[in-house]
Amino acid sequence: MSPLPKTLFLGERIRVEQKGPGVLCLVLARPELRNAFDPLMVEELCRCLTDLAALPPAELRVLLLVGDGKAFCAGADLAYMRGQADQSLEANLADARRLGALLQQVAAFPAPVLCGVQGAAVGGGFGLVACADVVVAHPSAIFALSEVRLGIVPAVISPFVVRKLGLAHAGPLMLSGRRLEAAEAISCGLIHKLVATDSTLDATLDEGLEELLEAGPEAARRTKALLLREIPLPDAALAEYTAHAIAEARCTQEARAGFQAFFAKAPAPWSGRS
Repeated sequence: MSPLPKTLFLGERIRVEQKGPGVLCLVLARPELRNAFDPLMVEELCRCLTDLAALPPAELRVLLLVGDGKAFCAGADLAYMRGQADQSLEANLADARRLGALLQQVAAFPAPVLCGVQGAAVGGGFGLVACADVVVAHPSAIFALSEVRLGIVPAVISPFVVRKLGLAHAGPLMLSGRRLEAAEAISCGLIHKLVATDSTLDATLDEGLEELLEAGPEAARRTKALLLREIPLPDAALAEYTAHAIAEARCTQEARAGFQAFFAKAPAPWSGRS
């Protein structure tokens, strides 16, 4: 039996656990809302990632990223997002920039990032998955870039999604907002290993950890840096463009109508469904 994890940080929205020698686990811990993002969660994640990135290779060889409960991350807290429609453009820009900085931190993290996904990975949750180096998913996992169905755009996450999947796979998902089941997600390269029917997510994550821990700690970080150089992350100009794109979209009448329909459990006015 594996020893119980030692909690190193316990916030209101996340926690950090020592899973084993050289392995730390960053847990999204808001299961009552399917680990949806709000400003506090984003702030706690950014602060922890900054501290963890400063650890030497011998102390942090692999970062494990998981979510509590039945879902990995349902994206942005929609009640919060709905309220953002009444905020100023500058307030929405600041909010979008914070999410972009978080995704950049995950994608640029110096050590390999292994992500475990169960249930929903939607919107920003999809973005987190796209930023991880290795992804293990339960067959229950569902992925979606559903922003367009709410009248907004998957702007801040888009550079990371396109970087991972390529335009041929990312474009149709972003334009339609359709759901992607785990079996299809593995075929397009979003996830790398699917939990077998006779196994569990934890057991399959342990297998992934064993593989990653075969690499030398410094060699793994040098290889991560090499990959980031060969396929660069979005530059400052693109990050700012995407922040403006979502900030402006949130303030439109179409977004207001989309959120109103979602909370009323009614079709969006443009959907053609009665």
